[in-house]
Amino acid sequence: MSLLTHPNARELSKTVRATVLVFKDPRSQELLNRIERLAPSEANALIIGETGTGKELVARQIHNLSRRSQANFVAVNCGAFPETLVESELFGHEKGAFTGATQNKAGWFEAANGGTLFLDEIGDLPLGMQVKLLRVLQEREVVRLGSRTPIPINVRLVAATNINLADAVVAGNFREDLFYRLHVATIRLPPLRERPGDILPLTEFFVAEHCRRLGYSSAQLSPEAERKLLAHNWPGNIRELENAIHHALLVCRQQLIQPGDLHLVEMSAAVRQEIQALPAAGGDLESALISLFEKNLDNLFDHIEEQVFRTAYQFCHGNQLQTGRLLGISRNIVRARLEKIGELPPIGGYPAKVE
Repeated sequence: MSLLTHPNARELSKTVRATVLVFKDPRSQELLNRIERLAPSEANALIIGETGTGKELVARQIHNLSRRSQANFVAVNCGAFPETLVESELFGHEKGAFTGATQNKAGWFEAANGGTLFLDEIGDLPLGMQVKLLRVLQEREVVRLGSRTPIPINVRLVAATNINLADAVVAGNFREDLFYRLHVATIRLPPLRERPGDILPLTEFFVAEHCRRLGYSSAQLSPEAERKLLAHNWPGNIRELENAIHHALLVCRQQLIQPGDLHLVEMSAAVRQEIQALPAAGGDLESALISLFEKNLDNLFDHIEEQVFRTAYQFCHGNQLQTGRLLGISRNIVRARLEKIGELPPIGGYPAKVE
C-alpha cells in the first residue's frame, strides 16, 4: 500500500481538502500507476475529481516524480481571489498599476518559475483571465499588470477542477482552446465511495494521527463502526472521513469507537429520491413540496436547501457569480453555503503558497 501525505497537514485541519491519500483499492492502484507514467513528462496536466478527493496531493506527486522536483511547487486556488485581483495574483503587477500597488510584485507564475504551478478550481477563472492564461501557456512568458515587458517563464502547469469542463465549454463558461491545452494529460480521481478498499486504511491513518494530536496512547474501531464507515456514501470524500474520525475520538469511551460516535451526515435514500423527483412532480412545485411535507421526513429543509445550491452550482458549471445571479443572492452567500455543504474550501483556508 502506498501513502501520500500533505507536508503541511496540521495547518490545514480546518479546510475541506484531503491531507492524505492511500492506494490500497484496485482503482487507486490504477490511479497511482497513471500518475507515475505521466509525471516524468513536461505535459500540462488536468486533474478531475470531487472536493476532498486529494487533487492537490496528486499534483504534488506529479511534481515530486518529475524532473522539476527540486524546484518550487506553487499551489493557487483560482476561486479564492476576487475577480479584480486575479490578474495581479497570477501574472504580477508594477508599482502604480492600480490603486494600492505601492511596489512591484511578482505573480505566482514567476514564483513557480522552473517548477510546477498548481491551479485548483481552474473553472472559476473569468473568461478574460482564461484568454490571458492561454497566451501565457502558448508564449511561455508573462507580462505584469502595468508593464509592457514580457518576462520569460519555464513552468509546468497542473490544473484541477471538480466540474465538467467539457460541459462548461458547451455552455460558454470555459474556452475551448484552453480546455484542449490543459487536456493533454488527464487524471480522473475517483471519489471515495468508488474506492472502498481505501476507507479502512485511511481510517487507520486518521485514528493514529489524531491520537497523537490528542495525546491518546491508542484507539480502535468496533467491527460495527467499521461496517458503518464502509456503508456510508462519503459525499465529502476523504476530508469528511477525517472529520468523522476526529469527532469520534473526542466523544468515544475507553478509546473504542462505536457506530454512535461517528457523526455522519446522512441524506436517507428516501429523502434523496423524493427531492430529486421534485422537478418531475407534474410540473407543480407546490404540489411536490406538499407531497414531501406529508411524508414528515427528517431535516427536510436542510436537505432541500443543499440540493438547491448543489444543483444551481452544477447548472452554472461551478461559476459562483452566475449561481448567485440565478438564485437572486450575492456571491458571498453562495460561497458561504457551498463551504457549508463541502463544495468549497473556506476563504483563507487555502492560500496560494510556494514550497
